[in-house]
Amino acid sequence: MFLNYFKDFSTKKIVKNNLSNVKHLASDSIIKTVGIIFDESYFYEREDLVKELIRKGIDEKNIKVLVFKDKIKKNEVFDYPVYSHKDLSWTGTVDKKEVKDFITEPFDLLINYYDTEKVALLLVSNLSKAGFKVGFASIDKRLNHFMIDTNAENYKVFMSELFKYLKILNKI
Repeated sequence: MFLNYFKDFSTKKIVKNNLSNVKHLASDSIIKTVGIIFDESYFYEREDLVKELIRKGIDEKNIKVLVFKDKIKKNEVFDYPVYSHKDLSWTGTVDKKEVKDFITEPFDLLINYYDTEKVALLLVSNLSKAGFKVGFASIDKRLNHFMIDTNAENYKVFMSELFKYLKILNKI
């Protein structure tokens, strides 16, 4: 228990230091590829959010999902990539192959779909090579290029606001 607390503290300090050195260089490209980071602790309508993206014109094969769970049971099987606190190292890196692949993917849009700050979520969002990052206003302002002020349970409002502003910014 104490070691997990110390590991979280150490990783959070690394992430906060990295966020203070972030240079926001948002791309001007049209959005074709989308990455989504979910916190499955609070939000379970992952499929509905992906269907909403498809309905808005994003091709299903261009949508990648990464899910964070607080605890992964030993015999649990998933049809999507999942990671937890156990996949973080003490030095602020991620050791799981699926997460490393997600981080290095150059998405046109990264949706950080979580509204509570957790070290594992902040780390992956910060390390992502996405050109344009979108998230909730309740998260550290330095992490995202664009923030929407709503809660995670109301995904339809989030998506309508997101696509309204993406259209204004000429990204779709």
